[in-house]
Amino acid sequence: MIQTDIIIIGAGPTGLFAVFEAGLLKLRCHIIDALPQPGGQLTELYPKKPIFDIPGYPSVGAGELIDNLMEQIKQFEPGFTLSEQATTIDKQEDGSFIVTTNRGTQIQGKAVAIAGGLGSFEPRKPVIDNIAYFEEKGVEYFVRDPEMFRDKKIVIAGGGDSALDWSIFLAEVAADVTLIHRRNEFRGALDSVDKVIELKKSGKINLITPAEIVGIKGEDKVEGLMIEKEGESFEIETDYFIPLFGLSPKLGPIANWGLEIEKNAIKVNNGLDYQTNIEGIYAIGDVNTYPGKLKLILCGFHEATLMCQSVYNRLNPGKKFVLKYTTVSGVDGFDGTRKEAEKAVVKAID
Repeated sequence: MIQTDIIIIGAGPTGLFAVFEAGLLKLRCHIIDALPQPGGQLTELYPKKPIFDIPGYPSVGAGELIDNLMEQIKQFEPGFTLSEQATTIDKQEDGSFIVTTNRGTQIQGKAVAIAGGLGSFEPRKPVIDNIAYFEEKGVEYFVRDPEMFRDKKIVIAGGGDSALDWSIFLAEVAADVTLIHRRNEFRGALDSVDKVIELKKSGKINLITPAEIVGIKGEDKVEGLMIEKEGESFEIETDYFIPLFGLSPKLGPIANWGLEIEKNAIKVNNGLDYQTNIEGIYAIGDVNTYPGKLKLILCGFHEATLMCQSVYNRLNPGKKFVLKYTTVSGVDGFDGTRKEAEKAVVKAID
């Protein structure tokens, strides 16, 4: 049986950053993920997608962010159990937990952090009669490699961040980009909406709203789409159709662990340490919910930090922890003890 301090379920950005914060506190981590490689959705679904709201990075590729996080935590030597799904959890008499995977692997830890993002997921597909026939024949639900769209005509459908971000990015790759949304208003970031409008004005993006795609034309591959706009129908030519209507999330076995669930997310205490209704089990990142929750990567990083502090305090009752900045203490010397902190803390003098 694998022994560790914190069992982290989910190897997405939030789970990986939790390893770093735990490492600063000399806490060992072991990560479980159903995917064959770390990175979660960022690696599996859109490794080339640009991300604009990571502090210090005006823009960073999703895959690049995961590579950097993996490099950041390498020094703490976390364990990984990949291509396996956490199926059961059992609390022991000493307060520890044993998590068992679908392949029988068992990991025992003193705390559990569920960082499973949206859980298992599948794309939300538009209701078009023949869409299944054209999947992988021009219908793509994810953009894994933007180069496949180089100098091609593409149509993106959707009104959220993914549709906006990929329209902006692929405007510099594809020969022709058309964005179609059933409403005039978009749900994505205002800055992204402004960029799309500017690209429309400069002729780099065709914007059709309010409109819906109601049919796909072609024989062996996508050749065109039927569009309905304000009661009128027309056809446009395209090489690829990319419907980006989000993901349909499923918690999977986690939903049966006795945790308090609300709208397919795990309820946690807000503003404290993101602990669930079961002491010692935390939920961080997109998998959790609380009043005011924002599903942003940077919010997941914040939640991971407070979670690790809480675990440290639970495992070290009565041991005073003094927060130090890594700019002062470095990484190797960060152990959370008062003695070391007194050497590292710089006191401000009025």
